Amino acid sequence: MSIIDISMLMLCGGIAGFLAGLLGIGGGMILVPFMIIVFNHLGFSQEVIVHMAIATGMATILFTTTSAIWAHHKHGSIDWRLVATLSPGLVVGSLIGGSEIFEAINTSWLSLFFAIFIVYTSIQMIINKKPTAGRELPGTVGLFSFGAFTGVIASLLGAGGAFITVPFMLWCNVKPHTAMASSSGLGFPIAAAATIGYMYGSWGNPNLPAGSLGFVYLPAVLCIVAVSIFTAPLGAKMARKLNIAQLKRIFGVMLFMLAAFMFNESRIAFGY
Repeated sequence: MSIIDISMLMLCGGIAGFLAGLLGIGGGMILVPFMIIVFNHLGFSQEVIVHMAIATGMATILFTTTSAIWAHHKHGSIDWRLVATLSPGLVVGSLIGGSEIFEAINTSWLSLFFAIFIVYTSIQMIINKKPTAGRELPGTVGLFSFGAFTGVIASLLGAGGAFITVPFMLWCNVKPHTAMASSSGLGFPIAAAATIGYMYGSWGNPNLPAGSLGFVYLPAVLCIVAVSIFTAPLGAKMARKLNIAQLKRIFGVMLFMLAAFMFNESRIAFGY
């Protein structure tokens, strides 16, 4: 990689790590469009470039969430019992999605799916509408089923799952700050299982470049993680001081621009 490629990845890693701690998101939605630019510059095969960007972004969440988890844990914000109950379903769903479904999806459809996801997330952040607490948390079977569904969707999008888990927890009367902090704890099992699934499902793919473990491109992971592990705790610290609602609206507008890029990638992949 050139100095420009490395610098872009490190900058994105710093931003993604900060947002992971600040807003409880994994950062993949920020990283994927920029990694596509870098991977295009490196001449990677168009057959795998979107898959690699999503899988590599998910792999970085392993490190980003670890840093954010520790920051939230020190303040007692994470509900570890809820994390432990949801994790088995998240692991199963993420493994299935990452190993069995992810590679089977065509690049053009994956780009479109990701773009729609960014638009949905941006709208949710702009309106900042919290679901009305209408019930208590379901039992073990209900939490496992919800976790499995979340794991599958998150693994296809390279996301930490907060876009599903936070609204669910709020709907089930979990306090907002606890829900956002706990989403960091839930992001780790999703990222771990999905990353294993990505590597297993794509092992031996002839289109993959040197330096890859399946769809995960290790040099990019190192560049991003080298910065994100330091900025994630800063984001978690700022989350207790700033007006998060306003920040979410600003971030939501930024996401629309990233969505436009992904829609264009999908258009190119479809041949239009």
